[in-house]
Amino acid sequence: MTDSPPSKPTYAPDIDLGHFFGWLVDCKWLILFVIFLFGVGGYLYAGSQPRIYSADSLVQVESKDSTLINLPGMSGQASLEENRTLTEIGILKSRMVLGGAVDRENLTIRVTPRRLYFLGNFLVNRGVSVPSLMRDHPYVWANEFVDVSRFEVPEGASRGPYIIRSEGDGGYTLLQGERVLFTGQAGETLHSDDGYRLFVQRLEAHAGAEFLLSLSTRLSAINALKSSLSSSQAEGEWLVNLRLTGQDRTQIEDTLNTIMEVFLAQNIERQSAQADRQLQFLAEQIPQVSEQLSASESNLNDYRAQRDSVDLDFQTEAMLNNLVTIENQLSDIEFQRIELGQRFTSGHPTYQVLVNKKQRLEESKAELEIQIHDLPETQQEILRLERAARVNQEIYIQLLNKQQEMRLIQAGTVGNVRILDSAVVQPWPIAPLSSRIVSRSLLMGLFVAIAIVLARYLLNRSIEVPKQLEDQGLPVYAAVPLSVEQKKLSGGFKTGSHYRKRAALRQRIGLCDLLALRSPNDLSIEAIRSLRTSLHFAMMDADNNRLMITGSSPTVGKSFISANLAAVCAQTGQKVLVIDGDLRKGHLHHAFQGESDAGLSELLVGQLTLEGAVRSTAVEGLDYISRGVSPPNPSELLMQPSFSQLMKDVSSRYDLVIIDTPPVLAATDAAIIGKQVGTSLLVVRFGMNPAREIEATIQRLGTSGVTLKGAILNAMERTAATNYGYYGHYKYS
Repeated sequence: MTDSPPSKPTYAPDIDLGHFFGWLVDCKWLILFVIFLFGVGGYLYAGSQPRIYSADSLVQVESKDSTLINLPGMSGQASLEENRTLTEIGILKSRMVLGGAVDRENLTIRVTPRRLYFLGNFLVNRGVSVPSLMRDHPYVWANEFVDVSRFEVPEGASRGPYIIRSEGDGGYTLLQGERVLFTGQAGETLHSDDGYRLFVQRLEAHAGAEFLLSLSTRLSAINALKSSLSSSQAEGEWLVNLRLTGQDRTQIEDTLNTIMEVFLAQNIERQSAQADRQLQFLAEQIPQVSEQLSASESNLNDYRAQRDSVDLDFQTEAMLNNLVTIENQLSDIEFQRIELGQRFTSGHPTYQVLVNKKQRLEESKAELEIQIHDLPETQQEILRLERAARVNQEIYIQLLNKQQEMRLIQAGTVGNVRILDSAVVQPWPIAPLSSRIVSRSLLMGLFVAIAIVLARYLLNRSIEVPKQLEDQGLPVYAAVPLSVEQKKLSGGFKTGSHYRKRAALRQRIGLCDLLALRSPNDLSIEAIRSLRTSLHFAMMDADNNRLMITGSSPTVGKSFISANLAAVCAQTGQKVLVIDGDLRKGHLHHAFQGESDAGLSELLVGQLTLEGAVRSTAVEGLDYISRGVSPPNPSELLMQPSFSQLMKDVSSRYDLVIIDTPPVLAATDAAIIGKQVGTSLLVVRFGMNPAREIEATIQRLGTSGVTLKGAILNAMERTAATNYGYYGHYKYS
């Protein structure tokens, strides 16, 4: 016992990707279970969500200008045409149009069926009708519905929710809380003296089924309708796709058709109103121009009568024609300016184009007027009067033509919007996308499972490979694989409560027979034979032939190692004694199918001689001493001189003495026994003892002057994590 204590361990767990991948493989069933749970959860979630359907239609916005003024080639007109579709889409989504649809379809009325909690929507979506056991419950099932066409409440009354309770065969009761407002039959308009009015068009539900009825404000209904309505331009420049989504297939189809009807009606009304305004403008202008025309013609005739019918020469006639043309154009531009002034501001590009054109014409007119000023006085006067008469005549004729044109437009106004496809509901719901939800749930389950395994991996500090013990300063003398055969021996196969209790006890203590005898070719026994060979050389420089087998905590397999190591050593011809040094809970006697009394405790207090305490076994050369009756002071007994004398006596009689001790961290007995032996080995159980526990065990024994010779890694399992980068266990036969 002159070996120096091992250096302070510097163990720190590493995150090895290969090792972690092995953990993932070992935890494959946990991962699959978590993925399965998430998949089931995703399937139930997707199945419980309301089915959302889509109705679509196609509208054409025609490139048509029904205004009084046409400006061919005018700059900015192209941009107006390009924005026409966007403008019509904006009108379509206005509160004016959507509000009309809300009023026609009574969308302020909201009816919500009462479903079974959690699984109600899932079962209804699967078409489950009302079960016979649930007929007395208020839950609504598949193919049950109520159609409320009208619902009014008195001013100041609550807007809901109210309850429509089916009474069977189309009968129902309207309740506000526990108060019955009235009872009626589907297809009848019901009203109460205090102002409630209700018309249920259809009701199909079992007796007792309940529907929640409430009224929303008109604005909230418009906003809800607007949020579910979408539009997009189709491949054609003037084509618009409309789509409305909702849970009720019939309602969204009817609502979308109503929206288009309201939109078309307002479009026609808008076009007709524009013609009305233009006719009103023409009606105001025509009398004034007629008076001006009559006055100008009278002035011209009077002047000619005074001058004996003065005629214009060819040059003056040409100047007059040019001037009349310019005057007509200026008059036309003025009409255009008046109309555009009602639609645009003075800074609009279209308005500015008109102003620039007017300015150029006025400049040309000014040049002609200069030329006219050089003519003789008689020619100037006749030209002025002739010009006034012709200009007024052209304007008058133009206004009459426009008036007739507007009357024709007003009579045949059809608007510039045409419905190409009426609303049609697609056969399959657009939401929820069950396959996508389930796939995402499975993927999320995979991530969560990996996170769980990662957390366990990071929190795991147990010893799994010999290198971890070597990093603690303990040479590993053997890595004993977990024995399946030993589990069978510990479990037993007999029936009955007595045998089941004994089997449970043996399963806990891990002993009921010697594995070295029952299954000598087991991998565990092969590893213990390897331990026997290593101990042969390790104990050559020891002070005595006594070997202590201990552990840091219970259930690490000390007794299993002690009994089977003693057996394989005895099979080589050695005379071996194994002592159960755990006076508290020792169970080494179970391995040899003996009893615990008449053992070490009686021997130490002098109630029994050594010959009376030693028992033989089925293995030639192997004896054992049981723990005896559990004393109240086991540590004090081991500190008595009788224990030291016992150690000397058995060392002289046997080639090898193996002592099985209590756990180091649970009792001080191992430190006391360790002072009496020449070699001490620590049993560490795979995946159970953490590195800090091994460090504390080394320090506890070192404080008492006991140095561990090495360690035995027991119950080592072949896992993907431990096999990564390490040698596995092979059976040679």
